[in-house]
Amino acid sequence: MSEDVESQQHELLALTSIYDDDEFHRDGLAQGGEMHICSELPPDFKIVVKGTESEYNISFLPLLTLNFQLPPEYPSFSSPRFTLSTTWLTRAQMSSLCRRLDELWEENQGSVVLFTWFQFLKEEALDFLGIQSPLEIVRESKVSVQGSSKSSEKEVVEEKLLRNLSLQPDSRAVPTVVPHGDILPQLLDFDEAQRQNVFDGKVFCCTICFTEKLGSVCLCFKECQHVFCKACMTEYFQIQIQDGNVQCLSCPTPKCSSVATPLQVKQLVDEELFARYERLLLQSSLDQMEDVVYCPRKFCATAVLMEPDRVMAICSNCCYAFCVRCKLAYHAMARCRIPADQLCELKDEYLSTSEEGKKLLEKRFGKRAIQKMLEDSLSADWVDENCKPCPYCGVNIQKQEGCNKMTCTSCRKYFCWLCLLPIPKNPYGHFSNPNSNCYNRLFPVDLDEDVFFD
Repeated sequence: MSEDVESQQHELLALTSIYDDDEFHRDGLAQGGEMHICSELPPDFKIVVKGTESEYNISFLPLLTLNFQLPPEYPSFSSPRFTLSTTWLTRAQMSSLCRRLDELWEENQGSVVLFTWFQFLKEEALDFLGIQSPLEIVRESKVSVQGSSKSSEKEVVEEKLLRNLSLQPDSRAVPTVVPHGDILPQLLDFDEAQRQNVFDGKVFCCTICFTEKLGSVCLCFKECQHVFCKACMTEYFQIQIQDGNVQCLSCPTPKCSSVATPLQVKQLVDEELFARYERLLLQSSLDQMEDVVYCPRKFCATAVLMEPDRVMAICSNCCYAFCVRCKLAYHAMARCRIPADQLCELKDEYLSTSEEGKKLLEKRFGKRAIQKMLEDSLSADWVDENCKPCPYCGVNIQKQEGCNKMTCTSCRKYFCWLCLLPIPKNPYGHFSNPNSNCYNRLFPVDLDEDVFFD
């Protein structure tokens, strides 16, 4: 075995032992491999979208991928053959990194250089390129004009930069094509995934069950960063959803208002419970919208969007046209009818509301209808307090004075005012019968007084 081949074997073996499979993958059939480098970012690193005020905090940028092959003369005479690719750097920037890797090889010719390259790309690449926070990115979309695509702003900037530096793009710099030309979603998705990987490897103490667990079996609320184990949160979510409290899936920490995301809820509950959660959450959101009303048909109950300044709505499901005020069939210019079962509630609402509220109710049902309702209600209340129904014909009878033997003014029959029993025969016998509950109570006097009957 030559000295170069032995050096290559030792270098590849050392890289395999230093880095895990996510960072370094060795080609089993050739003297080569692939490195995935995640550049180290300073704290509070931000990215901004050019032309907007959008700003995002990130901790990780997408990987730099270094593919390499070791020629037979490496490391004595030849440099490793490589390509460098990523999604977030311009081709001009990657070309600069390629030339810097060549310089590092020239500085260390005769010695293995892969570890040096890796450390440079990981720790020094951002400073070398002059990348600082905030990093400005351009959101692009391809626009076709007569069958051809316009050059993107990013490509124009690259061409100018290379022209000013009198440089040609390096063929080893291979930009990765971004779907739909929009880099922002990929940056945010990668950052989120890397944050989750770091979180999964840490240990946290759940303040509900007071057990220390790995982050992989814990849930972190996004806004407040409070952490609880998934077992406790699963039970908590299940109880709240079953009780219909979908707006209460908040952080259990006292006085904390952070709310779990739908994705977090979906990960912890079964499909049936999550479907209930989505349905109740949608209904709760619709209930808070002033321009949404539900179809009054019980078998339908579809949410209907009201048109501005209109009192008629048409259900998109059952095509029922109804009044948005009284929920009855649409009645054009006629006043809303007051349903009998709502009279008591409407009276209480009218008497307790403000002057402005009273005017709205009068506009909805008509002032005369409201006044008649109040008069009828007061009359009904007075009748309930001062009258009793005849046991024969049901007519309400008022007792002003005299004995408890009553004669109905409508059917002219006798009945007892106290127990409302009909007394067809000897009316006074009802009050002189010792077995009667009304014994000796013909007149409204105290039972202590002596009253005698023949």
